[in-house]
Amino acid sequence: MPEQHQENKGSTRRAVLKAGAGLGIGALASPLRSWAQSVAPAQVRRDTQRPGLPSGVQVGDLTGERAMLWSRTDRPARLVVEWSTRESLRDARRVVGPAALEASDFTARIDLGDLPAGERIFYRVQFDSLEEPGILSAPLTGSFLTPSSRRETVRFVWGGDVCGQGWGINPDLGGMRIWETMRRFEPHYFIHSGDCIYADNPIQAEVKLDDGTVWKNVVTPEKSAVAQTLADYRGAYAYNLLDANLRRFNSEVPSLVQWDDHEVLNNWFPGRRMDADPRYQEKSVNVLAARAKRAFLDYTPLRFDPTDPERVYRSYRYGPSVEVFMLDARSYRGRNTRNDQPEPGPDTPFFGSEQIRWLQRKLKASRATWKVIASDMPLGLVVADGPGVFEAVANGDGPPRGRELELAGLLRFLRDEHVRNVFWITADVHYAAAHYYDPNRAQFQEFHPFWEFVGGPLNAGTFGAPPLDNTFGPQVKYTSLPPGMKPNRPPSEGLQFFGAVSVDGKTHVATVSLRNLKGDVLYSVDLHPER
Repeated sequence: MPEQHQENKGSTRRAVLKAGAGLGIGALASPLRSWAQSVAPAQVRRDTQRPGLPSGVQVGDLTGERAMLWSRTDRPARLVVEWSTRESLRDARRVVGPAALEASDFTARIDLGDLPAGERIFYRVQFDSLEEPGILSAPLTGSFLTPSSRRETVRFVWGGDVCGQGWGINPDLGGMRIWETMRRFEPHYFIHSGDCIYADNPIQAEVKLDDGTVWKNVVTPEKSAVAQTLADYRGAYAYNLLDANLRRFNSEVPSLVQWDDHEVLNNWFPGRRMDADPRYQEKSVNVLAARAKRAFLDYTPLRFDPTDPERVYRSYRYGPSVEVFMLDARSYRGRNTRNDQPEPGPDTPFFGSEQIRWLQRKLKASRATWKVIASDMPLGLVVADGPGVFEAVANGDGPPRGRELELAGLLRFLRDEHVRNVFWITADVHYAAAHYYDPNRAQFQEFHPFWEFVGGPLNAGTFGAPPLDNTFGPQVKYTSLPPGMKPNRPPSEGLQFFGAVSVDGKTHVATVSLRNLKGDVLYSVDLHPER
């Protein structure tokens, strides 16, 4: 719509030029001056007071009859949303939302309710200036599909890792094109598996590539150094939203969002300190994490739990076919250690006992055909945090120890309670893979076999695969990495990946595919539900 506004002014100017086409230059200048003097001052004054929308609009936390609509302006203004099942927005319902103020970095959201099931919802978002009421922002429009109450085909995509390792928005390549690729899949929703930003990875204007060419980044002051202040963390989210592909995707595809480590800094855990890192003046990771979580909550379209507004883990039911369980493997974990404790203790939690109890209860009660567990870290890949110290669940071959004890308990619960049709999705390790966990090949065997699928990166460096731990018997069914690949490959090499799932409305078969930057299917498997 801003383009339409500009075009209208251009059309007026063209009309004046056409009217004076037969006149000399001197004769033409006079009516143009007269038109500019009479119109431009009022128009300029109005435009300077008109709220801007620099970060687009996001739809999120879609469940049942509700959806969150998020946007951001550049001054004190009130969010207003109109929505309808008609693209023309005739007979639209108007919902007046909260004021966007400095305290939230001028972000605001509205929880739309009473949405009809199985319908495409068209919406228009504007901000009404608080300084000059009645002066509205240019409108932003979009649409999304609500879950159907019937068993119909459901499609979703997932991935993680955005603007990492110094690879930011490159306008020479058309920006972050993978978002447009995912949009063309026409998913009903998107699962963001974490590393939404890289707060600890500054963006430079240029990066020299191995072949001598230059990668060029869009740069901003907030992304020129590691994030430490609340403004820095917010600036990292605002940076990503400069990308037109991402903004268009956000306006059409509802997002379910979780966080991982780089929303704060690499491999963080509660209580960690940064005394040895001279880049950080703030040494307490707890302080940094609190600022980072505030920015995460400000800039993502989450629905806040009134009993725990900072809680990230939650679940979503999308019709009868799919329920998604979004986990938080950061907020409740113990320290990163050798991860070899024979018994549970203060450093063995990964998801934490309260979250595990919640997950067990929700999985047992779910009546969805497929239960999709979205974890921000993989289960069987050995992710190190320095020599002999481990960042993820896995710690090397052998029976369950350390954080693996918590996972073993969860898998045993699923077996004993006959919870079927569960698969896991994740990101974090910067390549795509399909793993099949087989108790017949495992050190710990008290579980039903299951799949884990890895997606990403969406716009970050590509790295090699960590080793697999045989504790739970994972087998590599597919990996996207070419042999002999050097680490930290830029997105320009095409090694960017996402996952896609389509659950057939008639057969209930879940087809899981791993795809590249172009959308080509690299690997696909059909999962047949157990009755």
